[in-house]
Amino acid sequence: MSQAFDVVHAMRPGLLQLQSLPPLSLYVHLPWCIKKCPYCDFNSHEWRNPSQTPAQALPQQALPEARYIDALLLDLETSLPLIWGRPVHSVFIGGGTPSLFEPQSIDRLISGIRARLPLEAEAEITLEANPGTFEKDRFKAFRAAGVTRLSVGVQSFNDAHLKALGRVHNADQALAAVAEAQASFDTFNLDLMYALPGQSLADLTQDIQTALSFKPPHISIYQLTIEPNTLFAKHPPVLPEDDDAYAMMDLITHMTGQEGMQRYEVSAYAKPGHRCWHNLNYWQFGDYLGIGAGAHSKLSFAHRITRQVRFREPQLYMTQAFKGEPATQQEEVSRDQLPFEYMLNALRLKEGFALTDFMARTGLALSSLQKGLAMAEAKGLLGRDLLRVWPTERGFDFLSDLQEMFLTEL
Repeated sequence: MSQAFDVVHAMRPGLLQLQSLPPLSLYVHLPWCIKKCPYCDFNSHEWRNPSQTPAQALPQQALPEARYIDALLLDLETSLPLIWGRPVHSVFIGGGTPSLFEPQSIDRLISGIRARLPLEAEAEITLEANPGTFEKDRFKAFRAAGVTRLSVGVQSFNDAHLKALGRVHNADQALAAVAEAQASFDTFNLDLMYALPGQSLADLTQDIQTALSFKPPHISIYQLTIEPNTLFAKHPPVLPEDDDAYAMMDLITHMTGQEGMQRYEVSAYAKPGHRCWHNLNYWQFGDYLGIGAGAHSKLSFAHRITRQVRFREPQLYMTQAFKGEPATQQEEVSRDQLPFEYMLNALRLKEGFALTDFMARTGLALSSLQKGLAMAEAKGLLGRDLLRVWPTERGFDFLSDLQEMFLTEL
């Protein structure tokens, strides 16, 4: 399907009536890692120079950085007709391990994006970084390249837990990387995990205390779950019991709250003014264009909402991008899927959503939600008034159950 045909198809009359288009973000996927973590189900690929033995470390220059960034920029150019003239509020460079790329390459990428898209003057540009790729002044160079927000994948400051998670860095490297992030960026995020194999409440307390000692503006903390098609799925570790995991979540919320951080999303804590704008746009059912191997897009038009997926395998993705055909899948989101898709995102937010936003972002009437809202409210999972809907504490604890109530709305 040609891109020109996509645009014509997207613009034709349809059943939805969107009065205006939502904010637009850009996601850029850099797919390579030094080593695939056993819990990871993201589209990430180990890279080794063919002349290396598996025990040897990855040299950055072995990555096909120039060719991949050429492919990304061609992918973006191919996609421009779908988003023509729309301002972009945030850019998120994720992976994989984007910090494997040299700062000069990230500079060329961001410059290329700015040349092709109307980025807002204060656009948030986030880069994911791994302490295992850390070297002195590297993060400062990313800042000079145009990155405004760094997200450091620490996961833990405990060497035993890092080893159990298959991470390539140790506690000392994590501490050095966070110190450098703090020195180089006005706003940064620490990624942590909890309910790890063998982790106690005391261990978690130590991790959170260490993280908070750096005064981070934002912390994302995720419970370790066993995902299909991962090494942990084949060889599951022994994880803490559910009751212990709930106690850990309560501890995290308490300790971050004492430092002036608010839990604004299921896994996200921020100080005032430091919420991740890019992720907020996802959760508020905004639009995003995804470029790079395996990247997903959600794009709205006056009468329909569409999704795209890029080719997953990096070499195949680059080949297809150079042909002007980076997308392997493209489909329209059906009307009966929209309530669930919206609620899947919006109910992750502590503040919930405005009813007017639901109508604006989906083009549907409120009647499409009424059955699910009534059921969830009766079970104590939702609160609502004439203007807003929000998950209760119980709804937050049983979020999957709450979201599923909107699966068959139409």
